[in-house]
This record gives sequence, C-alpha cells and structure tokens, in this order.
Amino acid sequence: MRRLLPPPDPTTGSTDLSDEDLLREYAYPTDGTWLRANMVASIDGVASIDGVSEGLSGPADKRVFGLLRVLADVIIAGAGTVRAEGYRGADVPERFTEVRARAGQPPNPTIAIVSRRLGLDPTTDVFVETTVRPIILTCAASDRDLRAQLGEVADVILVGDADVDPIEARLALEDLGFTRMLCEGGPSLLHDMVAADVVDELCLTTSPMLLGSGERHLLHPVPLMHPRTARLSGIIEDDGVLLSRYRIDRPTPAR
Repeated sequence: MRRLLPPPDPTTGSTDLSDEDLLREYAYPTDGTWLRANMVASIDGVASIDGVSEGLSGPADKRVFGLLRVLADVIIAGAGTVRAEGYRGADVPERFTEVRARAGQPPNPTIAIVSRRLGLDPTTDVFVETTVRPIILTCAASDRDLRAQLGEVADVILVGDADVDPIEARLALEDLGFTRMLCEGGPSLLHDMVAADVVDELCLTTSPMLLGSGERHLLHPVPLMHPRTARLSGIIEDDGVLLSRYRIDRPTPAR
C-alpha cells in the first residue's frame, strides 16, 4: 500500500504504509466537527453487487474501513445497509484501545441507524452483539409502536417530521458530543446527505472492475438537483485499488 498524493517523501525509505501511517493519513481535523463518508465503487460508479458491497471490496478497502472505524466517534448507516451487510456492534481491536484513549474516545464507536420506516428487528446483531447502545435516527411520521419497541434496545431520536432530515440528524449527533462522524452509506443515504450539504469528506475506494448497469450507483436513486464540487486531498494505491479522499465544498455549514 503506497501513497500517491500527496507525493511521498523519497528520503523516508519504505513506501509501504503501516496502520499507524494510515491513522495519521485519515486523522480528523482537530477544530470543529467533521462528517466523512466511506464508500466503495467500481470504476463505472456501481456501489454494490447483488445488493451488497462485499464483491467490490478487498484487503485494502477492508483495512482502511476498519481503521476509519478506529478514528470515529459514531458510525452512521442506513437501515437497508445495516440489514443487507449484517451489521453488529463496531468493536475496535484491542491493539487500538490506546489510540482511542489518547483521543479522549471510549473503547468503541456508537452505531447510528437512519430509518424512516423502522423496518428493524430488535433481536438482530446490531442491537444484541454490541457493547455500545445504538442510536436510531428517525422522523415523527414513523410508527409510534415501532419506536417504542425499538426504544428497548436503542436510543430513538426524532430528526424531521415527514422524513429523516440529514441536517437535523447531524446536529443531533453533534449535540450528543460526537465530533468525528463516519457515514458508511448506503447509496440512498449518501445521496440524501450530500444533497443536504452535510458531508465534509468522501473517502472513496475505487475497485478495478467494470460492471455496467443493473446495480445501485454511488449516489442512488436520482441525480442531484445541483452538482457538488470536491477537492482531491489524497490517493493511496494497493494492487490496482485506489483509495481517494475528497473534501466536499459545502455552501453552508450544518449548524
């Protein structure tokens, strides 16, 4: 795994990035709050194979995926992604416990699930196989009985009236003290968050595959009403896989 951008220092010797190097590469800004998204896609922008990201992922993507979780206070994911990918609690490996302690973080990040319809089973692993009580971000139009049922296993927070409002969702997480936020998608949630201008950074793994149509695009399901611009801030390469970082130009702050 080697850094392409910013250019590596030729005097440092080995170009193979260690976990410690990667944690420095992906460190969050120290001022204010920051919401980054992490996604994987094919060269032609397809974000899933048979409804899940597994077929696009590989050792490099999984390595960075895990390290981004080490750095995060909270991990945000849509209910569909939680179901399809079989989420459970985000347990950070013990070797990174000190990294989080030095950053003033608890041992493990919190999972925050975004759900309009609350189609979640309270007996699944994300609620049962975890050391940290999850959060559910939903809206006032969701079913009251389901909110009460899920309230037994998670903290249910209303962020919007007829639908989940990404701006209110980010503000609610900030009010809980989460400054380092990580969104893991899926594409529909990423679309809504980019459209609402609450994403500061996109970490994009480009898998060297061409898939054509039939699966979800990175920003599913519809085009953005207005294009967003982004600035490339870093590229890492590993066996043909590109791991890029883009800072998204947000016209207005989330707060």
